[in-house]
Amino acid sequence: MKIAIGCDHGAYELKENLKKYFDEKGIEYQDFGTYSSESVNYPVYAKAVCMAVQEKKADFGVLLCSTGIGMSIAANKFKGIRAALCSGTYSAKFTRLHNNSNVLCIGAQITGAGLAKEITDTFLSTEFMGGRHATRIDMITEIENEQ
Repeated sequence: MKIAIGCDHGAYELKENLKKYFDEKGIEYQDFGTYSSESVNYPVYAKAVCMAVQEKKADFGVLLCSTGIGMSIAANKFKGIRAALCSGTYSAKFTRLHNNSNVLCIGAQITGAGLAKEITDTFLSTEFMGGRHATRIDMITEIENEQ
């Protein structure tokens, strides 16, 4: 499994914590920035991570900003990306089970490092359920293709 991870300045510290966690767990990742807490524009990092997922250079993306909302909005503009803003393990589990989400968004000012690790672990370890949920994903893809 390979992860594409990116953040804006408001989540730089959390991104660095998650990278250490990935190292401890032996999870391969590519860091798309930002690389400091200097102010940046979050859509730049959402684009880089989502393109890596689209191009199958990463299996999943993790995007972080202060609330997670901006990253989630930006990520969901990319074809084939199903980004979910998760603030707990329940939402992380069910967005994978039912929505086959491929990008996890977390708000660094809302979610502490310990919980962020639990959310990320749940997201990455949960498999898509398929079945009736696959039909629903197909419907979303049809809508996306009509645009």
